[in-house]
Amino acid sequence: MTGTTEGNKGYGHKPFKRSRSHFADRVTADGRDGWPVEAGRYRLVVSRACPWASRALVVRRLLGLEDALSLAVTDPIQDDRSWRFTLDPDDRDPVLGIRFLGEAYDAREKDYPGGVSVPAVVDVPSGKLVTNDFQQITLDLETEWTALHRPGAPDLYPEQLRAEIDEVMDGIYRDVNNGVYRAGFATRQSDYEDAYHDVFRRLDLVSERLADRRYLVGDTITEADIRLFTTLVRFDAVYHGHFKCNRSKLTEDRVLWGYIRDLYQTPGFGDTVDFDHIKRHYYRVHTGINPTGIVPLGPDLSSWLSPHHREELGERPFGDGTPPGPVPPGEEVPPAGRP
Repeated sequence: MTGTTEGNKGYGHKPFKRSRSHFADRVTADGRDGWPVEAGRYRLVVSRACPWASRALVVRRLLGLEDALSLAVTDPIQDDRSWRFTLDPDDRDPVLGIRFLGEAYDAREKDYPGGVSVPAVVDVPSGKLVTNDFQQITLDLETEWTALHRPGAPDLYPEQLRAEIDEVMDGIYRDVNNGVYRAGFATRQSDYEDAYHDVFRRLDLVSERLADRRYLVGDTITEADIRLFTTLVRFDAVYHGHFKCNRSKLTEDRVLWGYIRDLYQTPGFGDTVDFDHIKRHYYRVHTGINPTGIVPLGPDLSSWLSPHHREELGERPFGDGTPPGPVPPGEEVPPAGRP
């Protein structure tokens, strides 16, 4: 995941702090950072376990960038060399020809001292990492890659709403997206309690906001919904128990449970989620939290496909656009990972 190797190392008595992305080059329409948008040139490396990488998975699907930006999916279980391509034949990514994502980092900067994180964009011709800036990658896919968007692609970051979207995302990132990690990796009671209260204070505010509106900002799906989705979809499966965010489950909040099912059942969201990868990563990799490595059998996933009735609020999921097409062959989530 991003900004930390997450889980096997202790954090002493310091509060958990996510490090900034070291490689923050951007792939832009004008190529001002030396990386121009170009169909087929780059490869997006993700783990389906990681909420930060899941943002890029959703955005890539909604915008129809599958043919322009190829996809590599890592094993959800890391080893000492971090993210590995053991899901592919011969344990190598078939396009990049590498066994570990760290090899792309080394090609960019030898002996880079930081962690190897996803999402990552890799330049296929050179094999070099371009960026691991999880906050910027999706925004650039939405605003710089427009020439390669599918016909009918939604505007996920509309210019007239960006100030409000940014404000909403800032609170959600601080208190929810990163808040669950601050709680889960806390090594002092006071740090855990501070994070716990931040998580549920923000979730209560979000629930109130969504009580009479279908989406967080405006009347369509935006980047703000995508960023909230990737944490909420993992909440009951891992954050409630594993990270001790256990005041209540998502299923116990009528508004949030309806909201997350609405998004999950929307093409481009649930079809990127692999609950098997999610649970195996968190419960087996975070040995400092779960030393036995036992992966829980629950929760029951069948209710993810139950009616949510959020369509009664009206609004238009894709605005003037259309839903994405079917998941490309080879990118489908295996049956073990879905309801």
